[in-house]
Amino acid sequence: MNTQLHIDEVSGPSPISTGHLPPDHEVAILITEAYERYQSLDEGKVADYIPALARTPQELFGACVVGIDGHVFAVGDTAHEFSIQSISKPFVFALVCQAVGSEEARRKIGVNATGLPFNSVMAIELNDDRTMNPMVNAGAIATTSLAPGATAEAKWRFIQDGLSRFAGRQLSIDMEVYESEAATNQRNRGIAKLLEGYDRLYFDALESTDVYTKQCSLNVTVKDLAVMGATLADGGVNPLTKERVVDAAIAQRVLAALATAGLYERSGDWLYEIGLPGKSGVSGGIVTVSPGKGGLGTFSPLLDGAGNSIKGQRVTKFLSERLGLNLFASKPAV
Repeated sequence: MNTQLHIDEVSGPSPISTGHLPPDHEVAILITEAYERYQSLDEGKVADYIPALARTPQELFGACVVGIDGHVFAVGDTAHEFSIQSISKPFVFALVCQAVGSEEARRKIGVNATGLPFNSVMAIELNDDRTMNPMVNAGAIATTSLAPGATAEAKWRFIQDGLSRFAGRQLSIDMEVYESEAATNQRNRGIAKLLEGYDRLYFDALESTDVYTKQCSLNVTVKDLAVMGATLADGGVNPLTKERVVDAAIAQRVLAALATAGLYERSGDWLYEIGLPGKSGVSGGIVTVSPGKGGLGTFSPLLDGAGNSIKGQRVTKFLSERLGLNLFASKPAV
């Protein structure tokens, strides 16, 4: 079993290492420059193992920055809706941590990276804790199984409502994507049954997998992703609705887990290059969080070999450097 480090909480306010986004006009100029710089890039391929995703027009491309003050900067195909896919994972984890407690969630799910692909069965067998973290499929399905509710329908309502509060609007399911994934998710069902055999799943395996498939099929836009990211960046408060979705301590711990495993086996490269917690999805979205500053959402369906949007990664790296977002930078990049 992994040894967990427990540090006593310090009473009273603590200093934080965060700043502010540059002035609005600079953010607007830089997000437009990033979009124009990578708009013609045509590397990568659209995900084809889910039939509904394979039909996505590859030229779609958008980006959005939302500050914790609620200011929105968007460019490109920002009204296009796409399924959230794995980007749902950190937000469902946040909702479950809020419901059952962050320590209970860590005990039952784990927060350490596997170093293996997102749908790895080997990672389950190699690690005593089995699920390892909530960003890979095993941990994500276990997280979904922990959602409050005695029935699958109750768990689904909890998740849909919670993700909608993160986005600041009611999110709807893409039934074509859901039905397409439900017909081809045998591997996820196998992962869930394996976890059930190890007593690391907390609701019926097949019903948990179905709820997980539904959560991945919710439609979002790049603005939604940026708002969701900004909600975590502002300690759990949605910058548009001003609603507290989760506690600040929960947001902090979710971002820590996100930084270590958000890009799966490429998470180290992502953190080395960009220096921010981020999460990708095979539909082509990426959400990135700059604590205390805001959230960035990108969308382009052209993916690299690990299932991460190529344009999204380029735009995020550019803006991380030019907006001064990297958590590890002691002064702005020259």
